Amino acid sequence: MADVMEPYLREQLEKRREQLRQAIALPDAHLAHPAFTNLLREVDAALQRIDQGTYGICEACNDTIERERLISDPLVRFCIDHLTSSEQRALEGDLELAAQIQRRLLPQADLKMPGWHIQYHYKPAGLVSGDYCDVIAPSGNGNTPIFLLGDVAGKGVAASLLMSHLHAMFRTLSSMEVALDKLLDMGNRIFCESTFAGQYATLICGRVVNSSEVEIASAGHVPALLVRKSGVEELSSTGLPLGMFSTARYSITRAHLDPGDSLLLFTDGISEAANSTDAEYGIEHLSVIAGEQYGRAPLDFLAACLNDLKTFCSGAQQKDDQTMMLVHRLDSAAGTSFRD
Repeated sequence: MADVMEPYLREQLEKRREQLRQAIALPDAHLAHPAFTNLLREVDAALQRIDQGTYGICEACNDTIERERLISDPLVRFCIDHLTSSEQRALEGDLELAAQIQRRLLPQADLKMPGWHIQYHYKPAGLVSGDYCDVIAPSGNGNTPIFLLGDVAGKGVAASLLMSHLHAMFRTLSSMEVALDKLLDMGNRIFCESTFAGQYATLICGRVVNSSEVEIASAGHVPALLVRKSGVEELSSTGLPLGMFSTARYSITRAHLDPGDSLLLFTDGISEAANSTDAEYGIEHLSVIAGEQYGRAPLDFLAACLNDLKTFCSGAQQKDDQTMMLVHRLDSAAGTSFRD
């Protein structure tokens, strides 16, 4: 088990042991006493395994238990390969439920407002994803939409839970109508206080300012690409990933887009995708392809980039979640309103 996890999981187990002891002491605890005492034995056994240095080791094969499963359930004793058939079915059901929840958290595709058009592509590597993608519609009073794209460290259920956490957090914070840099400041502080050491997320948070400008604040994310008629410009990150330090501060970059210009956001599942020879697709490659799509409708723009990525990878297995978002400046002010 990784050293960074042990103090956190020990603390969680000790808290749960105390809660169980308090529950057993309640006057009506006899109604659930066997269940409580069995759970207490399991917690005590898990703490003993930590003391002995065997915690997080599968009792059947002595291999390491999956990190995200330990975070989700600190009492697990077997790796996925050695679960019983009923446990396997339960896990598969949990994963499918998590996948359904994630799909419902995604924003509406093909979003339009006067002068702007936003489209995205979201493709998990497995059933659940650690990529975060959202567009928060304006709440009135002259506010403009906020678009977010991020990547939680890790994979599997634990990463998907953190993705859902980010979604709820920024949906709530956005209602406070603060500046973009302050939004990230607050989001980072809350993320630090509500996760354990070693959990972090990269993120780009942007806002449509007016008919021709967007603001961007980046927390350690891969560069965004500003696609203009004159060429493609990288907008690099100016801040640390969320969850590193609670006192981290973020700054805003402002970009002007002429009609036909686009802002392309993506996760490292795109730029670090590899082909059968382990050669990476790369940001430079994506920049070239994106530049060739200048002025195209967002759906066609993204499709061309993704088709090129597919061709490059030549059928190699997708190893990471892949998300792209395009914020496109329309040629006219025509468009429909955003909706949640």
